[in-house]
Amino acid sequence: APTVRRVPNRANADLDANRGRVMSSMSLASLKADADQLAAVKAAIAAKPDGVLDTIAEECGVPYRTALDCLEGDAAVAVPFAQFETLWADMTGWGPIMFIVHTRDGVFETAGRLPPGSFGRGYFNIHGDSPIGGHLKMDRCAAIYFVDRPFFGRRSCSVQFINEDGAAMFKIFVGRDENRELKADQVERFEALRTQLKG
Repeated sequence: APTVRRVPNRANADLDANRGRVMSSMSLASLKADADQLAAVKAAIAAKPDGVLDTIAEECGVPYRTALDCLEGDAAVAVPFAQFETLWADMTGWGPIMFIVHTRDGVFETAGRLPPGSFGRGYFNIHGDSPIGGHLKMDRCAAIYFVDRPFFGRRSCSVQFINEDGAAMFKIFVGRDENRELKADQVERFEALRTQLKG
């Protein structure tokens, strides 16, 4: 099975030390929202259950993570960052997925297999035979969410990585087939991993 390779250096030690700090502040992003803002987010989600959460969060003036925390049941399940390596190694075996970076300036989408990665020089470096590649500042990751909700009328499943500011770093979506339906084998992997990691 694929593994995450760790390159010993000071940056990696700093990342490990930082994990305890970011996990202790997992709910801080949502605490920035007052009662009226939370009510507005919940009302917006109720009015349009398949709406774009990023837009709802921006319009309500709250961090994106707050919108995730307003979802009910298994629609958004948070798991500890300490599970990152297990999570990533499993997802490298899912087959083609959609890797998305969503900012106020646009949405960048790349389809392909998730490559393995390794820690080094302060980054998590992903590399392999895939159009997906780069260097991720994972010491800024405060939480990981399994998100399972409708999106424009269709079920959507993703794993989302949230930074210390409550914003999405990037999102990994279960792939779709030629009929735009979720790939059944990936949904099974998604659900099994969510159950395994949420404790």
